[in-house]
Amino acid sequence: MEVAIEPMGVPVLILKEGTQRTAGRDALRTNIMAVRAVAETLRTTYGPKGMDKMLVDTLGDVTITNDGATILDKMDVQHPSAKMLVQIAKGQDEEVGDGTKTAVIFAGELLRFAEELLDKNIHPTLIVSGFRKALEESIKKLYEIAEPIDVNDEEILRKVATTSLTSKAVHGVREYFAEIAVKAVRQIAEKRGDKYYIDLDNIQIIKKHGGSLLDTQLVYGVVLDKEVVHPGMPRRIENAKIALLDTPLEVEKPEIDAEIRITDPSQMRAFLEEEEEILKKMVDKIAGIGANVVICQKGIDEVAQHFLAKKGILAVRRVKRSDMEKLERATGGKIISNIDDLKPEDLGVAKLVEEKKVGEDKMVFIQGCKNPKAVSILVRGGLERLVDEAERALRDALAATADAIKDGKIVAGGGAVEIELARHLKRIARTVGGKEQLAIEAFARALEGLAMALAENAGLDPVEIIMKLRAAHESEDGKWMGINVFTGDISNMKELGVIEPVSIKANALKAGTEVATLILRIDDIIAATRASKEEEKGKGPEEREEEE
Repeated sequence: MEVAIEPMGVPVLILKEGTQRTAGRDALRTNIMAVRAVAETLRTTYGPKGMDKMLVDTLGDVTITNDGATILDKMDVQHPSAKMLVQIAKGQDEEVGDGTKTAVIFAGELLRFAEELLDKNIHPTLIVSGFRKALEESIKKLYEIAEPIDVNDEEILRKVATTSLTSKAVHGVREYFAEIAVKAVRQIAEKRGDKYYIDLDNIQIIKKHGGSLLDTQLVYGVVLDKEVVHPGMPRRIENAKIALLDTPLEVEKPEIDAEIRITDPSQMRAFLEEEEEILKKMVDKIAGIGANVVICQKGIDEVAQHFLAKKGILAVRRVKRSDMEKLERATGGKIISNIDDLKPEDLGVAKLVEEKKVGEDKMVFIQGCKNPKAVSILVRGGLERLVDEAERALRDALAATADAIKDGKIVAGGGAVEIELARHLKRIARTVGGKEQLAIEAFARALEGLAMALAENAGLDPVEIIMKLRAAHESEDGKWMGINVFTGDISNMKELGVIEPVSIKANALKAGTEVATLILRIDDIIAATRASKEEEKGKGPEEREEEE
């Protein structure tokens, strides 16, 4: 309970009873501790030699991963400041799809060095101002040193995808996965003006455990997790002409209640025959325009199934809307809502439509589409946890490849770019002077902290490595010198093929700085008590709404 004492000595109640308030330096320390604790958790997963985390939820479901966004999402963080880290990780994941750990660890490093400055009685506003200046200079320098690439050069794109996959559990098959990622992204990329537009939702990822990671395959078309509806239908159709229907192949019940009076059996029979006739006409219409495959978003009546089977048409029902849209982009067909409007030019085309057994389930593969703008990747793996992690790794590789195509510029990994930026900031800090200089230098040390995390996780001596890196970057052609975590040497990362799209680095630095500056500006935490469940139950919905 917050109490203010009037000059007359009468206490004035300001906040509700049970409210906790932490102010000044204590509030700042609490927040910094919370963020650093989360950043330290992720720090050990950073880089190719990073470890994995096992997360068990309240239901006992296990997730084994080293994907930053997934770890933070599954950790169920409670501290309000630490929750901000979860949000920046999600934002980074949605914006560029990779680099979540970089953003979070960098935020933790910034706050670690900010704390040292606070102990020297430097005001948080000065630190924030210095960090912002340093970020601005870093981004400017980052785009200056970034090198343009030919987005049609598959070799470069493969290196980008491989770099993204090197720190994942699928490390052993990274070359194979990188190949799949590059082919998939290049297939769905659209050029609009002089820029590329890539919507990764057009790459469908289907997971099935059983088999090995090397059984993962790219399908130039769509894979439906459904089976053919009728046993009498063909299971394989070559040169398929596909009708995409958003209407049920059933006689629908009327919206209003209707009553039909039937007085003798012949009327009943005529009624049933009429229903059959309607369904037969629908199927005749589909077959008449040359369709030999029907993909239906709604239901297909048993009688209609029988007629379709007699005509030798393969049919699949209750397909998700998102899959229907992918089929439209892959096969070049149109989704039709009224069978009467179906025309031959509305049909999609595929070389092969086939039902196959994958693991325990049957799936329908629509493949060999001419120039599909939607593709599918069927991810396989020995156990379910591995398949889940392979999917997460693949999504990061797809995102990194897409970013490289969109940016058209790359930087080297392995700590090279961080050390180069830190070197640049240290030079600038001397020209700024004053207390802001200390904040800019702290930003530079935080950048070096990322390289130190790489070295620590590889079992190397971080101080020795940083000294060697600083020395290597002083030479004229030293801007891409980084840590080869597999040999422990300082090598040219670009020559080793360790490259990343510039937007992943830029976004991670922006996100990390934003959360650090946001936390440094908080000097008061006023936390209301959590209402007990009994209190919540006792209140009516109106009371609860009023409070909200």
